[in-house]
Amino acid sequence: MKAVIASTLIALAPALALAQTGTAAKSPAAKNAAAHKSPAAKQAKAAKPAVQHKTVVAKAHAGTTAKAKPGTAAAAAAAALAAAAASDAPLTEQELQVAQQVYTGRIACELGAFVNVQADAGAPGRFYIEGKGFKYHMRPVATSTGAVRLEDQQAGAVWLQIANKSMLMNQKLGQRMADECMGPEQQAVAQSMKTNPPKSLLADVGK
Repeated sequence: MKAVIASTLIALAPALALAQTGTAAKSPAAKNAAAHKSPAAKQAKAAKPAVQHKTVVAKAHAGTTAKAKPGTAAAAAAAALAAAAASDAPLTEQELQVAQQVYTGRIACELGAFVNVQADAGAPGRFYIEGKGFKYHMRPVATSTGAVRLEDQQAGAVWLQIANKSMLMNQKLGQRMADECMGPEQQAVAQSMKTNPPKSLLADVGK
């Protein structure tokens, strides 16, 4: 009987040895897997603060943009004050001479429009220019061309008067508000120009 047990143990010895070897082999692999897993987890943790940092930077930029708006508003307010000061400044002798050439009254314009030009009784040399949807308070401006020019600097409006017509522009809006406006004096000049056209500057070219 003892011989049988001994022989059985001898036969099972290799299998037991292999089982112990397999168990021992599993332990280092598990440790290696855990070791490899740790750096990945660390990288994932390290990535989170980077996203938070971007959010903080974005908020900082938003704050910078918000602070720029008051500066723009202050510049616009300063420009408006400067325009108001220029409009209220006393007229020069040359500007008063320009004011004496302004045609006043109800002036017909193209497309059935009209403009009323009236002198400001309380401020000699200044005028009210009024029509459908607008009313400006203007002062004369000296020009090098001889054209009569009135301006409302705050509104950006300009009234230009030449011998045969006038027109109203708004430079801020970038448009003409009234064109081909003619008072009685200008109508007479325009008719004279049709009857006796001015000589062309190119008429003598080539002779």
